[in-house]
Amino acid sequence: MNGTLYVVSTPIGNLEDITLRAISTLKSVDLIAAEDTRHTRILLDRYEIKVPTTSYFEYNKIQKTEYLLKVLQEGKSVALVSDAGTPGISDPGYRIIRMCIDNGIQVIPIPGPSGLVTALTISGKPTDKFTFEGFLSNKGARRKNQLKKLQEEGRTAVLYESPHRIEKLLEDILAVYGDVEVVLARELTKKFEEVLRDKVSAIIGHFKARPPKGEFIVIV
Repeated sequence: MNGTLYVVSTPIGNLEDITLRAISTLKSVDLIAAEDTRHTRILLDRYEIKVPTTSYFEYNKIQKTEYLLKVLQEGKSVALVSDAGTPGISDPGYRIIRMCIDNGIQVIPIPGPSGLVTALTISGKPTDKFTFEGFLSNKGARRKNQLKKLQEEGRTAVLYESPHRIEKLLEDILAVYGDVEVVLARELTKKFEEVLRDKVSAIIGHFKARPPKGEFIVIV
């Protein structure tokens, strides 16, 4: 009899944001598959969870998917977690989830925090219709084309961006959308949580004086 894959959402920053169900699930499974086992160990130690862990990230996803599938087919239960938030969003979780579905293995979601939803709900932007694009292309021309398509759709767009590319993204938003108000969020629920709401040009100026740090959620 096959085991069960639990897709467990974990805190995006503040460790107290974990749910009681997530804690009990992590304590009950046979194995925890984590993007970064060292990072996840901080959470596990906080809640005295002694279950073994194995790494499951972008560069070992092919071999580890096969391994996890074998574990599940042996009747053992596995919890899938990401470094922060809900697994399967901008991480390799989709692959093992799809393989479980294709092989008749039960997949159970343990809902909880999500960075993109957290940022969206405090953005002040329309939430009835939105699209999540994650990281856009690192090629300028292609990124502008992606932004043009998003603008034509007329929905709120939620993007991710790294600190060394955020200014280029903002410049492209300025070129495509004009000097509209955007919202940038970083370090949500953490000590240095920061939310910037302003015209694109003003935020670009802000970063000229204060170099950006950390990954950003951008809402336009």
